[in-house]
Amino acid sequence: MENKYQDKIGTVMITQEEIQQRAQELGAQITEDFAGEEVLVVGILKGAVLWMADIVKNIKLDCAIDFMACSSYGASTKTSGVVRILKDLDTSIEGRNVIIVEDIVDSGITLKYLRQNLEGRKPKSIKICSLLDKPSGRSTELEADYVGFTVEDKFIIGYGLDFDQKYRNLPYISYLES
Repeated sequence: MENKYQDKIGTVMITQEEIQQRAQELGAQITEDFAGEEVLVVGILKGAVLWMADIVKNIKLDCAIDFMACSSYGASTKTSGVVRILKDLDTSIEGRNVIIVEDIVDSGITLKYLRQNLEGRKPKSIKICSLLDKPSGRSTELEADYVGFTVEDKFIIGYGLDFDQKYRNLPYISYLES
């Protein structure tokens, strides 16, 4: 089946090689920051799966994984501002070092909500690791602790990020042209 939006894919912004290199750097930083401790890496479905796999492969510590699914977008390109947890964690995070792995920090609404929700579960620490940061989209104060790349205000696709469930499998970061 042909993708009717294929001609709307912009130029490559970040290559697969650049993403792999950055995952190595951030994995090494996380390993150093949590030396001698275990981390629980929580991937936010579905967009963070590819990035999370890269990060986890580069963390040289005891490392457990879990997933959450949240929604604030639906089928739109703009956040609704209402966050819903669609899938919660399978394990307790009490007393654990939690690293939330996200595909992009845009408005910040979803991650701020998630951080507050998880803080109520008494973890030892919570950090955020995002493949992309789009500061121009921010509508709430939130900064990721580990950021792969900062991107401009475009609708980003590829490497897990989608538009209407398409483009997640692009091996690089691009954008949709309007």
